Amino acid sequence: MSDAETLRQSILAQVAEYYQQTHHNRPFIPGESKVHYAGRVYDATELQNMVGAVLDFWLTAGPEAAAFEKKLSRFLGVREVIPVNSGSSANLVAVTALCSRQLRHGLRPGDEVIIPAASFPTTVNPLIQNGLAPVFVDSCLGDYNLDPTQLEAAFSPRTRAVMFAHTLGNPANMDAVMEFVQRHDLFLIEDTCDALGSRWDGRLVGTFGHAATLSFYPAHHITLGEGGAVYTHSRRLAKIARAVRDWGRDCWCGYDNPVNGKCGIRFEREVPGMPGFYDHRYYYTEIGYNLKLTDPQAAMGLAQLDKLPAFIARRKRNFAYLYEGLKPFQEFLLLPTWHAKADPSWFAFPLWVRDSAPFQRHHLTRFLEQHKVETRPLFAGNILKQPAYQDITCRVIGDLPAADQILRGALFVGVFPGLDTPQLDYMIETFTKFFQQL
Repeated sequence: MSDAETLRQSILAQVAEYYQQTHHNRPFIPGESKVHYAGRVYDATELQNMVGAVLDFWLTAGPEAAAFEKKLSRFLGVREVIPVNSGSSANLVAVTALCSRQLRHGLRPGDEVIIPAASFPTTVNPLIQNGLAPVFVDSCLGDYNLDPTQLEAAFSPRTRAVMFAHTLGNPANMDAVMEFVQRHDLFLIEDTCDALGSRWDGRLVGTFGHAATLSFYPAHHITLGEGGAVYTHSRRLAKIARAVRDWGRDCWCGYDNPVNGKCGIRFEREVPGMPGFYDHRYYYTEIGYNLKLTDPQAAMGLAQLDKLPAFIARRKRNFAYLYEGLKPFQEFLLLPTWHAKADPSWFAFPLWVRDSAPFQRHHLTRFLEQHKVETRPLFAGNILKQPAYQDITCRVIGDLPAADQILRGALFVGVFPGLDTPQLDYMIETFTKFFQQL
């Protein structure tokens, strides 16, 4: 090995030693250590991969990003993966790509998109930003997904798409959704930011629609710190999505940039009304942004993808353990439900405080948090009750009673792979203490 390579290996070995001394085997102390609802699960490999990418000093998207894209594509079984800088950006890129003028029958301003009112904000926001009109349907208590019985009532001559998240990793009823979408020839966008590895009837969610999205925020199934991805079977849609992600430029060279471009005619593009030719790398066909991933992030993602099958299995085990432990409290709490065809890769464990319970959600969550058990509400609840959405242009189907109930009484706690049996036992014991005091 060269002196530089010897030095590199020495640095990476010291990174592994640093991990062992600083990050490894932090003890759990009941009542003192926080039981997180989600978090990063990693070992020395992630640190070494990131440090290696920094030593290469390819700080933007480069060879590690290309490798991550291919590896994730193999896991998902899709033709195209477009990494971006967040799950929110992934939703923006997916919706914006479907609005492209390059698509003859793409979405246009004023078109309607059916979406559940109980949504995360950045599932809804790209519709608003692109001038589309959300049509809000209700959700179902228990699985917290969109209510498929309302789809037909939501349909109108302006309806062009359906967009929703598989809530907390629990697959929506894809038989009902696909029957509706195919019968009316609609676009389908699946937000799988919480559902990496979830399956419906044996098939990965996110592979049913025209486009799907992922988030790699630290709370999700794998993390790149920040980061996300759009994925699709359509090469044409992927090309548009890459343009939206890359400032709007038409160039599709990606991470490998030969002098004359992969097309071989980089300097032979014509701009209408301008004599001569133009550099294709600066030829813009979309209204775009710079939403790219960085190579150090992708390097961490490669290590996380190796752990993903074990992460999914651990989430399922933790969910099952917690489900059994919380069964005694069903008088007060609605435990999660899922369809017989669903195989969830759970993001978290959702609960709903029954209207008949002698307490309200905030009583329970305050008690849990005071005893170091993290909780979260189910995102925005009925998003139309949130201040930012009071004056948006939309249609609403019915009174959205379930979305209101979710806003009022839903919460979730963690099942992520960083939780072990002592932490799950402590969580169950804390719930038990709360109910003993009633």
